[in-house]
Amino acid sequence: MDTTRFETFLDAIIAIIMTVLVLKISQPAEPTLAAIWDLRISYLAYLISFLTLFNIWYNNHNLFQKVENIDNTAVWIFGIMTFVISLVPYFTIWVALHVDSIPAETMYGLLFVVTNILYVLSVKAIYNSNPYNKELQETNSKVYYQITPLFIILAGFILTYTIYRPGIYISCLISIILWILIGWRSGNE
Repeated sequence: MDTTRFETFLDAIIAIIMTVLVLKISQPAEPTLAAIWDLRISYLAYLISFLTLFNIWYNNHNLFQKVENIDNTAVWIFGIMTFVISLVPYFTIWVALHVDSIPAETMYGLLFVVTNILYVLSVKAIYNSNPYNKELQETNSKVYYQITPLFIILAGFILTYTIYRPGIYISCLISIILWILIGWRSGNE
């Protein structure tokens, strides 16, 4: 499949998910700074989710600059990942409203774990479907960096289930910052 059309499709879906995400944020109860401060958890959850979606878009953009065709395996993995990230607005608002809830934290964290795993698998599928692309194969050796955020989120699970309820929430923030730095570094090489 030609990547230009596929990339356009993914761009549109991510844009729609981002739009739904911002529409889920509650308005302040009053036009005051205190009312805005009361929504800080919602804003932080929105930021984490937005950065995750943006990072997926950014990394896809950099990846598809190096690739002209992808096979059905990559298409299906990206399709599954698209389904998973379409759940981001739902779980973002759930964790924003219930930041001390272990089920909300768990589902939010699992969403990020599954998204990260699917992204790594989709990138590997693209590498495998382009074995003669020298530029892509040079980048392939650095893909293990993409799993580093998983370990941070897993540490967040341990925190949440032991001593600090918002551990997963905070670990998602740290891991997305790390994932952005890894993607930015890869995009500039």
